[in-house]
Amino acid sequence: MSLNTLNDILFGVAARNQAQLMLQLVGEEWRSISSEQFVGKVKGVATALCSWGISKGDRVAILAENRHEWVVADMACLALGAVVVPIHTTLSAEQTAYMLRDSGARAIFVSAETHLEKVQSVRSTTYLEKVAVMDSVATERAVAMSELMQLGSTADLEILARGVQSTDLATIIYTSGTTGTPKGVMLTHGNLASNITAFCRDFGFCPGMHSVSFLPLSHVTARSVEMGLLHRGVILAHLPILERLPKTLLEIAPEILLSVPRIYEKVHTQADIQAATFPKKQIYQWALRVGRAHRDQVLAGKTPAAPTWKLANRLVYSKIRAGIGGRVSIFISGGAPLGRPLAEWYANVGIRIHEGYGLTETSPVISVNTPAAHRIGSVGKPLSNVQVRIAEDGEILAKAPSVFQAYWNNPQETQAAFLDGWFKTGDIGALDKDGYLYVTDRKKDLIKTSGGKFIAPQPIENALKHHSLVAEAVVVGDKRKFPAALIFPNFAALEAMAAAKGIRFASRAELVGLMPVRSRYGEIVEEVNHPLAQFEKLKAFRLVAEELSATGGTLTASLKLRRRAIEEQFKAKIEEMYAPSPE
Repeated sequence: MSLNTLNDILFGVAARNQAQLMLQLVGEEWRSISSEQFVGKVKGVATALCSWGISKGDRVAILAENRHEWVVADMACLALGAVVVPIHTTLSAEQTAYMLRDSGARAIFVSAETHLEKVQSVRSTTYLEKVAVMDSVATERAVAMSELMQLGSTADLEILARGVQSTDLATIIYTSGTTGTPKGVMLTHGNLASNITAFCRDFGFCPGMHSVSFLPLSHVTARSVEMGLLHRGVILAHLPILERLPKTLLEIAPEILLSVPRIYEKVHTQADIQAATFPKKQIYQWALRVGRAHRDQVLAGKTPAAPTWKLANRLVYSKIRAGIGGRVSIFISGGAPLGRPLAEWYANVGIRIHEGYGLTETSPVISVNTPAAHRIGSVGKPLSNVQVRIAEDGEILAKAPSVFQAYWNNPQETQAAFLDGWFKTGDIGALDKDGYLYVTDRKKDLIKTSGGKFIAPQPIENALKHHSLVAEAVVVGDKRKFPAALIFPNFAALEAMAAAKGIRFASRAELVGLMPVRSRYGEIVEEVNHPLAQFEKLKAFRLVAEELSATGGTLTASLKLRRRAIEEQFKAKIEEMYAPSPE
């Protein structure tokens, strides 16, 4: 079931005649879309693109939340050999304009009126000729996509689609731009198809399984894995509103959960909160102890047979699984480091999470833990068609058919990205004797203290976030005498703790300044410091009342930290931690 181009996925969908291919949320109702209906919509949009003069090599942008129309537009463009430019919905008008101009996009599909207004405000600075809108918006400034999907097919669409080669450019995906100007990663049909084929080979994705699509399709991980699931006949429920995820998981009850660590952290935190009261707390803690004793069996893919584990499963573990639909059998994590403490907690409650690793430039998967080869703390073994080696300075290097060849209009950055034909990931890591890959941190994120010691911030941050009272943590200290941390509380858990202890407060800013609260977080920092080397120990911290978000510019669209933006925004608090003590 190997793929040569992404259009092979469309051909497969058309041939399956699947009664339920996707689920579309209309109001509060989930409605089925068959493979016949989906392919018909793709043909209609492809016909419209042809009438606009869009042909092989032309760039077409998509700016939308997750919905089936996103995939329709994507597949229609790919069928013609056009190049898709996904744009994150959280980007500003100026950032959107930059990507449209740099890519030379001639057309764009937008989801809603807010995004239409954003595009219209910068349209005169771009090369856009056509705008299509997915929602029903009364306007002469855009074409209704609902009408395009009903146009029918051009006679030569299949000929055009089969004429697309594996070496043809499929998409330009702009990097998140955590620092500097975003770069356009050029991925061919062959890049993505080879990665999808190798990734799907190691998982038991079967026709009729369900998965909720909620990670942004503008991000390479969600888009690539979703194409793989479509290829395998998995039913996709597209969720445009992330806040609705808990309800959707209960409604759809998926067998496959692809998520970023931030969502897995929220499930863990909610479990801690719900178990915080006596006698639930004692039962919960007992169940975790039982789970720890049988963790190795869970990580080996086995269901423990011990009576105590079965009882803990009935009383605790099953309740946690029920909160995410009750049927998930394949848990996958990507986009950011999961963190060993979180992976261990899930294993303790009977859930094995398959953590993977990759970048936009690698289409994206470099390595992943699988049902057959799983080692906690690692990001798995490299895919069968991916070579990995570690450079002298510890940087992970990769070579594979899934590795991109160039950045769009940026030969200097392209040249800098490779070393003797190997792609430089920018991550520090190691391979063990069995071939499992471990990622320490981003090379550029390593902190070098004024004493010359290197500190990897992510393991420390993950240890802090494992506590239910911590939503996010950012370790700072580059060129400073010691490391320190900005801690962003999980206010649901913190406010519940305050209520239980009778602590009164008028605002979150007041709450984080109260001595009992600061003392509790001091205890958490001490717990995290305990196993660290002396130079790694946090010597100071500050609680922050604000929350990090993609819309606020402190998180990327894939929910990774924008460290430079955070350090700039909270510069005053950071300086407080390093201010000389009064004499």
